[in-house]
Amino acid sequence: MSAPSLRQTAGLALLAAFAIALPFAFEPRGYGIRILCLALLFAAMAQAWNIVAGLANQISLGHAAFFGIGAYTSTLLLIHFGITPWLGMMAAAVLGGLAALLISLPTMRLRGHYFALATLAFGEVMRVIGNSWGGLTGGPVGISVPYAKPSLGLMQFADTRASYWLMLGALVVVTVIFVAIKRSRLGYRLRAIKENADAAEVIGVDTTRTKIIAAVISGALTAALGTLYAQFQFFFDPDTVFGVASISVRMAMIAIVGGIGTAAGPILGAFFVIPLEEIANQVFSAQAAGLSQLVFGVLLILVILVEPRGFMAIGPRIRRLLRREER
Repeated sequence: MSAPSLRQTAGLALLAAFAIALPFAFEPRGYGIRILCLALLFAAMAQAWNIVAGLANQISLGHAAFFGIGAYTSTLLLIHFGITPWLGMMAAAVLGGLAALLISLPTMRLRGHYFALATLAFGEVMRVIGNSWGGLTGGPVGISVPYAKPSLGLMQFADTRASYWLMLGALVVVTVIFVAIKRSRLGYRLRAIKENADAAEVIGVDTTRTKIIAAVISGALTAALGTLYAQFQFFFDPDTVFGVASISVRMAMIAIVGGIGTAAGPILGAFFVIPLEEIANQVFSAQAAGLSQLVFGVLLILVILVEPRGFMAIGPRIRRLLRREER
């Protein structure tokens, strides 16, 4: 094993130990640990979104549809049939993948803002259906997850730190899947499509089929993460889980701020965006209506103006500056 590999292994081991031990620095059921859980969950969601948007440059604004399908699927199975959320999560992934397939068949031939608008419309349609179908979804009133004694089988814990480790595990799984896809033949095809779709078709890449496969994987993972959200929050409504701004745009924003198309980008983005949003709400929400959202938006704009390619591009930029100074 080479020296760089040893350093990388040691670095990953230290990072893993830090991530596992981090929740012990917070109160077991405090506000801080909940923010960490949400940051991990949204990092995983942005990573799932990254598969289709970061690798193939198909910017989806409708991923909230898959997320909401996952949340409702596992919750309804638990309420009506007593099925454990672990199995509900699998059912959610299947339905999320099927929904992604159905929406991808007519839309994956679209590019740029046309594709983004088509997916945005799909997400909005699902939100309207969720609000209208009150007998199944609870409509605007929302739906509550049945709470029983804390148990692993129900994904319900007395200590929020257990939820943290569950979210951490989900992030690791989604990130491993993203890296595996990126290094696979599928990943090379997706990046070829991202660089030049017409040239990729000339060399024999079935661009539509390749993008559909990526979309199905991304949709299935996003739906599975919707189950984790439902079991963590215990209550949600269509506007929350199918919300364009609260889910779809936030996924995209996290990946873009961190570094779209990279494995570490969504993680860095989530641990910047989610705490920043909470801090802005705490500091400015009582000052004036909408002030916290304004401050939060201005800070994000400043970050993107400083480095449009995200946090992952800051390191290489600093190294280039240091090399210039050495010369």
